[in-house]
Amino acid sequence: MLRVAKVVRMTFLGGNMSLTKDKLVNRLQTQVGMDKQESRQIVERLLGIMKDTLAQGEELLISGFGKFSVRQKNARRGRNPQTKESLVLAARKVLVFKASGVLRNRINESS
Repeated sequence: MLRVAKVVRMTFLGGNMSLTKDKLVNRLQTQVGMDKQESRQIVERLLGIMKDTLAQGEELLISGFGKFSVRQKNARRGRNPQTKESLVLAARKVLVFKASGVLRNRINESS
């Protein structure tokens, strides 16, 4: 099963600020001039399309932002750090994000 984070973390002026789904809806509402219900529907639909695309194993490329992809991790041996007991970690899928050069440059400009 693929999990997608509900909160996008952003660093702003040395502090941690989260852009939540609700804040995204509010920004869409105020900056575009839509009512809240329409804004929420658009955000929900967009996130739904993104989730479905990734769940099908397809890459998601957003120009100027970055690329999301799903990678397969093989089963491997691990160890419980508390008990030192050896165990086998099951194969799984992980979500990987690679920021575009445009986004990396913008982030580095603000620091």
